Amino acid sequence: MDTRAATEPAPRVLDTAARLASVDIVIPVLNEERALPGCVRTLAAFLDDGFPLPWRITIVDNGSTDATWPIATALAGQFERVHARRIDVRGRGAALRTAWRDSPADIVAYMDVDLSTDLDALFPLVAAVASGHSKIAIGTRLAHSARTRRSLRRELVSRAYNALLRYGFGAGFSDAQCGFKAARTDVVRPLMDKVEDNGWFFDTELLLLAEHNGLRVHEVPVDWIEDMDSRVHVVRTAIDDLKGLARLAWSMSTGRARVEVTRSEPAPRHPDAVVARPRAVTLAKFMSFAAIGVFSVILYTLTYLPLRAFWPPATANLGALVLAGILNTEANRRWTFGRVRRSTMHVRAAVLFVANYALTTAAVLAVPPHAGRPAEVGAVVGTYFLLIAMRFTALDRWVFSRTRN
Repeated sequence: MDTRAATEPAPRVLDTAARLASVDIVIPVLNEERALPGCVRTLAAFLDDGFPLPWRITIVDNGSTDATWPIATALAGQFERVHARRIDVRGRGAALRTAWRDSPADIVAYMDVDLSTDLDALFPLVAAVASGHSKIAIGTRLAHSARTRRSLRRELVSRAYNALLRYGFGAGFSDAQCGFKAARTDVVRPLMDKVEDNGWFFDTELLLLAEHNGLRVHEVPVDWIEDMDSRVHVVRTAIDDLKGLARLAWSMSTGRARVEVTRSEPAPRHPDAVVARPRAVTLAKFMSFAAIGVFSVILYTLTYLPLRAFWPPATANLGALVLAGILNTEANRRWTFGRVRRSTMHVRAAVLFVANYALTTAAVLAVPPHAGRPAEVGAVVGTYFLLIAMRFTALDRWVFSRTRN
């Protein structure tokens, strides 16, 4: 429900050369009756005091049970360029998704209602998108020139989480969860079609999808002070984020995370600009590899046991590994590492197979004869899992290496 007609155009300011990009700054709120009035008045005064682009502020109340909504509507009536709308679904992601989809502005942005981020970083954030330098811009509290004040616990959790994104997904950004972001509207809408989370993980999912699809994410160092009245539950949020990462890794590894992003007129190029390319998603590859590995172990076991009734351990191990190994390699070629030339791939896979066979055979022969076949299978499976890290690295960097091929 919007307090203004849906057909009302966003403010437009034209110069003699071209129309300036308009900006819609979204403030998602949930039971923020105390913080909301000061936030909107401070932000509106800051923007009125010389912000060089046409702007509007959109308050999105997502399920408040206090006086937040009446206050939001009052502020929308008091300020000409403040709008308010209400949705029943809770979650920051749901609020941003709703507001950004319907925004008439060229650039959509958002900030937290507590104004933890210094507003002086707002124009550098938006300018990176308006100039065409980047499609998405984010504030970062972890850059060397950023200045932050927050608890040690939140500092450690934040750095650990962003390190996981950097080393697990190859993320080029340093701070996924800072509540200070901007994006081109026509670019972010197709991305949101792929974003499944409606909560705190929305930011991370959006950024990883952007980089996965070759979009540049620009970072602006910010001054940031922790709000001690924050509603974020760090432990629960961290668990939800890990679940989201696992889901997103699987989506990337199976190709479902690819997006046809709208690319309108060519953007001005910075002299030092580097064209963004899809990043290698190591964690996504590993999730696919692990799923295929589990299937291969089950197939190996179901093959080894019947063969063991007729053949000695080493021969049964060879037969089971050949069948499971061929299917494992082909499955990883198709779904984990991408399609490469089969001739070179199978030669390298054969070399890796010999190494795996030697180690697993040594393990199965080390089992005493009286231990029984379950012990034999357990020895081989245990050795196989110990070799997973080595096998994954060998497949990724050698067998399926696109550089070598």
